[in-house]
Amino acid sequence: MALVGAGMVAAGPVMVYEGVHGQSMIKDELTAQKIEFPADKAALPDDLKGYAGQHVTTGSDAKAYADLIATHIAKATGGKTYSEVSEEWIAGGRKDEQLGQTRQTAFMGETLRGSLMSAYQAEQVTWLVIGLGALFVALGAVFGVTAFSMRTRKVVVPASPEALVSGHLPVG
Repeated sequence: MALVGAGMVAAGPVMVYEGVHGQSMIKDELTAQKIEFPADKAALPDDLKGYAGQHVTTGSDAKAYADLIATHIAKATGGKTYSEVSEEWIAGGRKDEQLGQTRQTAFMGETLRGSLMSAYQAEQVTWLVIGLGALFVALGAVFGVTAFSMRTRKVVVPASPEALVSGHLPVG
């Protein structure tokens, strides 16, 4: 039990470090992309107005921007999915140029949304790793204390029955 506890106490900080490092990598990559919400609040849906003019630097920001892209896709496609627009375009013999452009817009938008949602999910995983690392340290400490309290103690057998009666037992 002590070895398991020691292993958990050793692994916990590594997990916390890797989680924090992962968040740093996500922030660096998103910052490098220079994605920015429109500064005009009127251009944003009500639930995203608080992001006006902000740069996307975290997974949560990336999810919010992905939600913004979803509203733009819905507006461009009349609420249809990429699959639905694509089926219409193919069924029409691929002759409708406007529908082809709408299909391309939906495809590009959904691809961007997928990438941004991946950043959001990666950030959520880093929080999980950080939390599990902290839990490992705590559980490792509990295992260590439990193992210490369960250690075997030396029992000293008295040399004579008189020692039992007098209470003068040697301490070992």
